[in-house]
Amino acid sequence: MTTPSIVATPLVVALLAAAALAGVASAEKGGFLVTGDVYCDPCRAGFWTNVSTNIPGATVEVECRPYGGGPETLKAEATTNAFGWYQLEIDQDHQEEICEVVLAKSSDPACSEIEKFRDRSRVPLTRNNGIKQQGVRKANSIAFFRKEPLKDCGTILQQYDLKDAPETP
Repeated sequence: MTTPSIVATPLVVALLAAAALAGVASAEKGGFLVTGDVYCDPCRAGFWTNVSTNIPGATVEVECRPYGGGPETLKAEATTNAFGWYQLEIDQDHQEEICEVVLAKSSDPACSEIEKFRDRSRVPLTRNNGIKQQGVRKANSIAFFRKEPLKDCGTILQQYDLKDAPETP
């Protein structure tokens, strides 16, 4: 008997590869394909645990602004698919700017809290940085938090060797 995650993992990988290839044509023309995933952190651990799940229907935004501050030069929105993954095509280079994928809205009311400074992932949207990825940019996973952690979180987190880790902010 196979577990759903063993069956679903190759399917997710295949779908992501197909989605990335579909966006590569746009990325090769000078633009970028930003992709990543959004998950629920039910233990408020700050990292993926064995009880974390991806969130389908979550909304993220890509925001770019000048390094020295100032108004946003780009704001684009994407929604995660059934597997909690998003992709967004950006059609221009943002070499002199800071660009980040930012959480906007969760589709899961039980897991919708946004924690400042943990709600974003920086992505380089320039070709002048030594990255040779055909314009595809994978953002780090970002998470919404449950307002109240699961009751089993203490036991779950004891499975991870966190004794040398700094306290969670």
